[in-house]
Order: sequence, then C-alpha cells, then structure tokens
Amino acid sequence: MTANAIAETVASLMPGARAELTELVAFRSVADPAQFPRSECEAAAAWVAEALRTEGFQDVAALDMPDGSQSVYGLLPGPEGAPTVLLYAHYDVQPPLDEAAWKTPPFELTERDGRWYGRGAADCKGGFLMHLLALRALKANGGVPVSVKVIVEGSEEQGTDGLERYAEAHPELLAADTIVIGDTGNFRVGLPTVTATLRGMTMLRVRVDTLEGNLHSGQFGGAAPDALAALIRVLDSLRAEDGSTTVDGLAADADWEGLDYAEADFRKDAKVLDGVALIGRGSVADRIWARPAVTVLGIDCPPVVGATPSVQASARALVSLRVPPGQNAVEATELLTTHIEKHTPWGARVTVEQVGQGQPFRADTSSPAYTAMAEAMRVGYPGEDMQTAGQGGSIPVCNTLAALYPEAEILLIGLSEPEAQIHAVNESVSPEELERLSVTEAHFLLNYARSHQG
Repeated sequence: MTANAIAETVASLMPGARAELTELVAFRSVADPAQFPRSECEAAAAWVAEALRTEGFQDVAALDMPDGSQSVYGLLPGPEGAPTVLLYAHYDVQPPLDEAAWKTPPFELTERDGRWYGRGAADCKGGFLMHLLALRALKANGGVPVSVKVIVEGSEEQGTDGLERYAEAHPELLAADTIVIGDTGNFRVGLPTVTATLRGMTMLRVRVDTLEGNLHSGQFGGAAPDALAALIRVLDSLRAEDGSTTVDGLAADADWEGLDYAEADFRKDAKVLDGVALIGRGSVADRIWARPAVTVLGIDCPPVVGATPSVQASARALVSLRVPPGQNAVEATELLTTHIEKHTPWGARVTVEQVGQGQPFRADTSSPAYTAMAEAMRVGYPGEDMQTAGQGGSIPVCNTLAALYPEAEILLIGLSEPEAQIHAVNESVSPEELERLSVTEAHFLLNYARSHQG
C-alpha cells in the first residue's frame, strides 16, 4: 500500500463526504430540549448508527446515557492479535446563536470561499466524517489493520457527563490500546498539530436576591439594595484591572512551554477590534492554555427594550471557569464558590449552583502512539512536522478514559482550527483539512499496527 494510494482514495471520496456532511449538519442536534426538540438529536444518532452499519461495524447501538442523551457505539473487528483503537467524535452541536448573523443558514452546509459553512461542520460532525474517510481509505487499500471501536457522543457540548458516567458503569465497552479524540484542531490550517493539554471547566449558576419584589426606582432607589447592581459587583470582582482572572486562592501565574502564539496572530484569529486591548498578562499561550479564565456566559435581567424604572429584586448569571492542567476542577469550583459568596455586597442573599464540571487533561506525548502520529502527519502534510499545542477548551471524557484505561495512549486531533470559528456564528470547516487529516489518520492506524507488531 502506497501513500499515494491512500491520498488518491480519500480525494475520490470527498464529494460523497460533502453530501454526507450536508445530511448530518441538517440535524439541529443541540442537546438541550429547552431550545430544540430531542427528536433532532435522536435523528442524528440514527444517522450515525446507520453510517457505521454500512461500513460493516458490529454491535452498533444508540446507547441511552444517564443524562437522557444517546451515544452511538460500534465495533469493527481487526486481524487476530491486532491492537484496538477507539475513535471518538460527537454529533451534538452548540446552538446557532443569532441565526440572522449567519451569512448562510446554520443548518444547511454551504460552500463559500473554499470552505464549508454550517453548525457542527468542524465541531464535531466533520470529525466523525474524518474517521469514516480514514477507515474507507484503508478498506479500499488492503483493509483496516487494527480493531476499531467508535463512540459518537450526543451531549458533549452540554457538559452533562452522560458518556462519562455510562463509561464508568460499563468500563469494558470503550477499552482500547489507544484512543483518538477527533475533537480538537490544528494550530493553523496546513500545520499538523496534536493537542497535548486541555483546560478543565466548571460552570456555576449564581443568583442574588435583595428584595421581596421589584420597587419603583424613583420612590426607593438610592437606599433599596439593587440585586442586579450587586451581581455586577460580584462579577467584576472576578477580574483584575488588566482583565486577568482573580479568584481568591486560585493560582493564575503558570507558564506554557511549547508552541508560541504570536499576539498579532491571536488578534486576527479572535477578530479583536482595532484599538481594543487583549486582557490578562503573560504570553498569549500562557493565558489561554496554562492559566484559569473566567467568563460570564449570560445574565438574566430586564432587556433594554421594555425596561421599567425599577430596582431589581433578583438577578442571575451563568459563570464559567476554565481550569488549566495542574489544577483540580473540584477545588477550583470550591474556591470560585467561596469567592462569589465572600464578594457579594450589602448582605445580599446569594445562591450558587454547580451545573457542569470537567477536569483538565494532559497527554503523554512521549508514547509510541505519538511517534506513529508524527510519522503519519508528515505523510498527510508533506514538508511539515507535527506540532504540539494546548487548547483552552474542555473535553471531559478525556479524563474519564484516562482514569478507566491508564495504559491507553490518548491523542487529540481534529478540524477546529482558528478559521473554523467553532461555537460562533458562521462556523466552517476546511475541506482540505478534512482530506489531509483523513489521510493522516489512515496512516496513523497503519503505523500504529506496525509498531504493535514490532
């Protein structure tokens, strides 16, 4: 089997892959029944299951998770004595946000300027297609040299721990020699990258109450404690003057050792407006990969349109804290909760509810699987060497799998490079990246099988 044969096969499969991704993106599979019908996720799960059956997978099932979602599982047996590789992706997606802000409909895959636009195109429905393309290329050129398990999660974006709890209750299901998480991305288009670290996450719902009911601001304002103003004070206490995260007792001074991230590149990738400064201190890589970061995800308060002259009796916010490797998400949650309670002014009543949590992750990049991936990336990206980067986001299942299978090697690759704008409006995927990473994954499976034989 030659490298050219794999590449040519993947190239020939790309039109079909686009048609399949079009079908998969069309499912409005946001795993939040308050926003979208559960039937959309169930339909996406059924589509994924049928795709696995078509490829000859056995034991295919849409498994019911403890959080009410479904994860799709399948097994493709390999040659006798071959190692087992688990391939992971997720079919659930982030909400589209402001659909009017999309240049094309979010749930219709649309080609524009050489990219395919649609919610989930990169994160992570495209990741599932990447796995399929790699397997199809191997089947067309001699066969898949390893046993393959596939798990496609249905609630990753919600962080509700469904798959994690299911895996803990059924530890034999996902056992593998190595695990490929297809849910990260290259540092830049055309630069092959494995993600070595992930920040963990904790999410808190904060409520402040000060009055039995709203009051007329003219009659009572100036003495009556305003719950919204109290909440704003609390949220402001979570940042220093330069924007650095400041949670009492939580270290925020770690340094990143690895791939650098130039500030000019970050400003371009993040689309920071001219004249607006970046927040925090240290290098960009320090801030987004090695240090904690707090974000106010939402506030419940009266909208400007229709607001009345009232002192607010209650206010709520959803607060996220990204937790870097080396810190414990449980301890960080406790520190954040204590900080919020301590900094709530005027004796206002504050309640804090945890609604999500995931531990940070650090991979062992010295393992044989990383050697096999480095060799594969040189084939998929001629003239380029594998780079190692961090990611500020969280993939909670990584820690669960690492704890369940401590001998397994875990690699993180994927399609969510900066231009993909995952979680934002106008998410897209580069078809060239999909093609090259599919070639890369196919060669990784070949290399890994050879290394296991050796």
